[in-house]
Amino acid sequence: MFHHLVRMALARTIILLAASSAAQLAQAESFKVSPAQLQALGIQLQTLENPAPIAGLAYPARVVLPPAQEVVLSAPLGGSIDQLLVTENELVKTGQPLVRLVSPELGELQLRLAEAASRSRLAQQTLVREQALFSEGIIPERRIQESQAAASEARIRQTQAESALRLSGADAGMIRRVAQGGAMQDALLLYARSPGIVTRIDAKPGQRVQPAEALLRVADTRKLWLDVQIPVARQSQVAPKGAILEGVDRKLLAKVVGFGPIVSDSQTVTLRSEVTKGAEQVRVGEALQVRVPFSATGGWAVPVSSVVRQDNDAFLFVRTPEGFTATRVTVQAGAGQSLFVVGELRPGQQIAVSSVIALKAAWLGKGGSN
Repeated sequence: MFHHLVRMALARTIILLAASSAAQLAQAESFKVSPAQLQALGIQLQTLENPAPIAGLAYPARVVLPPAQEVVLSAPLGGSIDQLLVTENELVKTGQPLVRLVSPELGELQLRLAEAASRSRLAQQTLVREQALFSEGIIPERRIQESQAAASEARIRQTQAESALRLSGADAGMIRRVAQGGAMQDALLLYARSPGIVTRIDAKPGQRVQPAEALLRVADTRKLWLDVQIPVARQSQVAPKGAILEGVDRKLLAKVVGFGPIVSDSQTVTLRSEVTKGAEQVRVGEALQVRVPFSATGGWAVPVSSVVRQDNDAFLFVRTPEGFTATRVTVQAGAGQSLFVVGELRPGQQIAVSSVIALKAAWLGKGGSN
């Protein structure tokens, strides 16, 4: 019985000691600092805003033209280059003439259309005449049906001839003139199908070219990509799809599209993003630096100088009416002079961002760990 009472007394003592120790540790989180001490130590405060991601580390990037943004102008017919109407790096507009091509095939296509259009007009005239004769009872209905079939066949042949000339690069005005019996042209003008910049010219004046041979390239630089090289070890830390990247020394914004599937020999992976602002300030192939935000969200961006370490924990000193409270936080990432932390913080609270070593000494002297 005596031993049982002793054990019960020891248990109560341990519980009381543990409760007392916990209360002391809770009290040790807060400590007093008078306004005079605050001024004497030169402690500066910073107000916490709403939680937001901090700008991440800077990584190298290269400006890339999406494949769909480059148009290759090729020769629709065999012939010779009569004249180049643009130069490399020249800005062009939609519908602007680029190349004048002389081709014997162009004459043949125009002749075919002229003959088909003539037969179609004749067939239509015959149909009108036959309809008049049939209405007077002079000819049988079979003659009308034959004339209708002939007119329909002639229209189809004309449409086919117009399509062939259109595929050769002829514009609507040229096709209409030929079909109406106007003068034929001995040269073909090739036009820009979209605005952009002439990035490369493969042909020269007087050169003989074959059908489908590339003549020049026009790049529409209104839409560009950035290929950012990220170390594989950092891939899980950087921004997810849809995040916004910022240029380091350019007023440039880009939206993350995703990671490439291949790791390079230098152990980097490509983070592709689409430029949403500032595309006019960069050129295709240009190398630059962009800042990639971290993937963590819902935390606080604080200066490096505001965080103190004690044992294996990190703390911020949050201002109170009587002094400060050492608030435990978790550091998730860092970039430059900023840290991304998560903890029991609220917008509007003030934290110490200077002389935190002095505050740590005061805190530990109050009852914190040594």
